[in-house]
Amino acid sequence: MTESVGGRARYRPVRAPPARRGPVSPVHAPAGVRLLADPGLRRIDGGRVMIGGGPLRIIRLSARGADVVDAWLGGRPVADVKSARRLARRLLDAGMVHPVTAPEPRIVEDVTVVVPAKDAPAGVDRLLVSLGRVPVVVVDDGSEQPAALAEVCAGHGARLIRRASSGGPGPARNTGLEEVRTGFVAFVDHDVEVEPGWLAALGGHFVDDTVVAVAPRVRSRPGPGLRARYEAEHSPLDLGPSPALVGPGRRVGYVPTAALVARTDAIRAVGGFDPGLRFGEDVDLIWRLIDGGGTVRYEPAVEVTHDPRGSWAGWARQRWQYGRSATALGLRHGARVAPARCSRWSAAAWGAVAFGRPLLGVGVAAGSSAALVPKLRAIPGSTVEAIRLSATGHLHAGLGLARATARVWWPLAVVGALVVPRLRAAVAAALVVPSLLDWRRGRRPTGPIRSVALRVADDLAYGAGVWDGAVRDRSAVALR
Repeated sequence: MTESVGGRARYRPVRAPPARRGPVSPVHAPAGVRLLADPGLRRIDGGRVMIGGGPLRIIRLSARGADVVDAWLGGRPVADVKSARRLARRLLDAGMVHPVTAPEPRIVEDVTVVVPAKDAPAGVDRLLVSLGRVPVVVVDDGSEQPAALAEVCAGHGARLIRRASSGGPGPARNTGLEEVRTGFVAFVDHDVEVEPGWLAALGGHFVDDTVVAVAPRVRSRPGPGLRARYEAEHSPLDLGPSPALVGPGRRVGYVPTAALVARTDAIRAVGGFDPGLRFGEDVDLIWRLIDGGGTVRYEPAVEVTHDPRGSWAGWARQRWQYGRSATALGLRHGARVAPARCSRWSAAAWGAVAFGRPLLGVGVAAGSSAALVPKLRAIPGSTVEAIRLSATGHLHAGLGLARATARVWWPLAVVGALVVPRLRAAVAAALVVPSLLDWRRGRRPTGPIRSVALRVADDLAYGAGVWDGAVRDRSAVALR
């Protein structure tokens, strides 16, 4: 049950656009779009062979095609020629390149911002100031003192919808979505602050009809103290500085809905947020949008700030809650929530290393390189390329297995290390090495010892949540 208690005078509902029917996958990229190479893209053989994307793939081009890609990566826009637009679409869908878009100010005239909130008048006030003059629907998700929130909304002319009881952020966003009569909807959490022009900057991506949602980079708000410094480098909402095509198995697997701009009809077509998910509802929504044939993009050139947790207990609870949602997501999406993904070759190689047989592990890795050579015969230097691809794959798999051990499998790893002494070095390395590598790459909230200790504590809290969720839901889907 909801109650409307006010709104902006300039909020003028219009007829909602019809729901999109079926997958959207045109074969042509928009004419005029500019392209940026993905950080993981490699080009060999004079640019005629492109290696990259997610999942990793190889695309071979003609000499003319290579010249066209050279021009695009040099700043030339995609011409309004079917063959060029078809090639651009192929590279975009592979995740090898990303669009560089111009701002689209017209989106501001066709967007409604939905803000879920519960007893957070100060945060809502700050957010509404930063949003400026756009239609806003604030959903009071069962506040204990609703008058304070109502006063803030009235002061800014925001429309307030009151829920009788708290259902969590997903149901609250759904309540707000019911009131949207614009072509686009922006979901923004109450503890977020946006920058001027953020909507127009993200709106440029919607020139591509396949794009159904775009998310900015969510940075933790700077502040004094160790916790704030740690969150500035390791916030789970901050997905990094590189643009990405979002999806399971890709470099960026999902985007949070702390700040998200989407086509209203696309959100409605998949049924909005799953009310059965208290946490992880954003991951679930993004994956259902992608399953429906839409494209979701991450645009870090646009940044918003998000409040970090106010205490160490709240910080640990957040990680635990995120981990606890993994099983519920796994029951809906299966192996997509697997702690790690790797080939049988990589699993065998690193398994041998873990059990104290490094030479055997090297032999297995060499065997995988040999098996790859015949598949690359059409590529110049196939043997060297096979070794390079195989080595890179094994190293990434090893790091992924180490992170999975530190975040999810640590209870089993600790027991294994106690029972099998030769596993102790591998378990210790898995717990420490990924965090130490992060520190060496410049993500340094403090010195190496405290930085690694905090990252390990972060992983332990998340893993405890995963195991708690597995026990609660009686499923090991998020553990394997």
